Amino acid sequence: MKNIMNLKSQIVIVFACLLAITTGCNQYLELESLEKVSADQLLSSEEGLKTLLADLYNSIPMEDFNFRPAAGFNRRGWGNGVNEIVMTSMFTDESIKSDGGDAIYHTNYFHYFYHIDDQNDGDDDSRGTAYKRNRDISIFLENIEIAKNDGIISEATYNRLSSEAHFVRAYIYYALVKRYGGVPIIDRLLDKEYVPGSDNEALFVPRATEKQTWEFVLKECDLAIAHLPETPSDGAYRTTKWAAYGLKSRAALHAASIAKYWNRAPLSGEAVDLKLIGGMTTDDANQFYKECIDASKAIIDHSGRALYMPNPASPEEAATNYQYLFLTLNEEIIFSRAYLDGTTIANQGHDYDIRYSPSQANPGFHKFGRFSPTLDIVDLYEDYTDDGTGKSAKIETRTDENENYYTANPNNLDVNIPFKKYDNLYEPFKNKDARLLASIIVPGATYKGVTIVMQGGLIGKSGNVTVYASGSETGTDGNTYYTYGAESASGYSGFFAMGRSDDANFSCSGFSIRKYLAENKNVAGVDRSSTTPWIDMRLGEIYLNYAEAVVESGQGDATAAAGYINALRKRAGHKDNIPLTLDNVLKERRVELAFEGFRLWDMIRRREYHTFFTSGKRHALVPMIDLREQTPKYIFARVNLYYDELAGGRTFNPVDYYEGIPGVETNHLVQNPGH
Repeated sequence: MKNIMNLKSQIVIVFACLLAITTGCNQYLELESLEKVSADQLLSSEEGLKTLLADLYNSIPMEDFNFRPAAGFNRRGWGNGVNEIVMTSMFTDESIKSDGGDAIYHTNYFHYFYHIDDQNDGDDDSRGTAYKRNRDISIFLENIEIAKNDGIISEATYNRLSSEAHFVRAYIYYALVKRYGGVPIIDRLLDKEYVPGSDNEALFVPRATEKQTWEFVLKECDLAIAHLPETPSDGAYRTTKWAAYGLKSRAALHAASIAKYWNRAPLSGEAVDLKLIGGMTTDDANQFYKECIDASKAIIDHSGRALYMPNPASPEEAATNYQYLFLTLNEEIIFSRAYLDGTTIANQGHDYDIRYSPSQANPGFHKFGRFSPTLDIVDLYEDYTDDGTGKSAKIETRTDENENYYTANPNNLDVNIPFKKYDNLYEPFKNKDARLLASIIVPGATYKGVTIVMQGGLIGKSGNVTVYASGSETGTDGNTYYTYGAESASGYSGFFAMGRSDDANFSCSGFSIRKYLAENKNVAGVDRSSTTPWIDMRLGEIYLNYAEAVVESGQGDATAAAGYINALRKRAGHKDNIPLTLDNVLKERRVELAFEGFRLWDMIRRREYHTFFTSGKRHALVPMIDLREQTPKYIFARVNLYYDELAGGRTFNPVDYYEGIPGVETNHLVQNPGH
């Protein structure tokens, strides 16, 4: 085996089990540390080669529960931000970390190109960086060909292993191109081109154009599709043909959007002149839209995937169904990643439940309640008027129907605003889209049998206002009322300790997350105790990819596309059908896929991010008890998010649509504008 030493030099230590799985079975491949396994052992059997493949799977750059923007993919444990679970929705208008945190996308946080010592520990642990892992794929492909020629594996096994490696490579290059634009395309080992003593110019592969790089991603998807099975044949941990089609659908839509909407934020410089970023035409956009349509249609027509619980009997049932879509393995899931319990197996699991459960349902960890959905996303959901328009229904806070106001400092609230007054915290959210109530814990909602109290202020009998500060007052009914809705912190979940990052265990927006929280089971209040799988691809996304590509390009089947978005609404309990328009598709995409990691890249690919974040301020809903009446009522104030107001708004520089290429002084690559 002529390449055995080459492989041996590249073997890395793996203590994790394989985490990438497809739906259908809860099986895992536990790996022995490769430190203890010789290269000969790995290459001398099919099982050894699968162990190497498992390590490649583990390098898929999935932005899941263990993605840390400041530290990289598949990160667990402590050290320089690694312990801080941060979801990509917190960089968008969907949500914010409850301590404010880094609130908009910036390129200092999303490096993936080469190794950066992100833990400041001197450890050159570069196994998670793109080109290190891409090299591992090339080594793997060379060695499985050797194994095939030596009779160790069959032609069929070789084809499948090869397709799986191409799937991982497609995913890696997708992660690269959406961050950097065109990058060097290296699909082979360059070792034989190294000449000692020469300048080795052949090793300095230049950047491809952005178009060429997107085309390479789609080509790698096709190579994966060629020999992947339609269903996993030997365990649920391995990808299928439909996952490769799903990645192709997602990547093609992203490429099409860049081609179509580049001019919303055009850049200039050498990288632009060489088309390393941008440089695509309307024809390119339409071709990519067609690729998206075809890949999406292949899944819809042939995969056997189906919407989970598509025909609820009521909105209440729809809410339960939608919540459990994310807590069960089911027929809608195309590709997902599973986790073992980190309390029993070291370095496994994730921290979603312990970090994000609302204060009143804290499982016992010292940091909790740190996920605050915004009023902006809450306002986007419909009610059940179902008049065929699909119009959003903002939360009603005033009797004059003026819901376009926001108070900068709620301590200066005008108490004479004609507020609509409610008997309880939950009343404003009745009759709202089931997906809202299944995705977000709203004030007064129940979570794990506890009524979640989200209250941020008190209007006294004389009209005095207390907000974001502890206080109490006796009402005219003789009862004592508190600013936060209860006397002690154990009795409420919102607005306490605003501005104190170490104590930011309470919502700063008036809402808490529900989607993906394991309400169906008890989770220990310790690190990495969550095991809920991350859904990377599901049929709902594919429906929306197809609909967007059809409405943007005029290609495909418009009637079918309209049917897909209405099927999602029907699953949410709606009875009407809405027309296929771009606004309707994009609104459905936001409410259906909220908090699943899509919004950031949707804003980037459609070049909408800099428009929203131009001194932009997201919004909160602050419930307040009003003691000016004999029987106290609740009012709800629309306010600017505390941390966005404190920052004077958030601004994004369009040059950050592309990250800077690291190491240009030595790798001879052309730098992106502004970096």
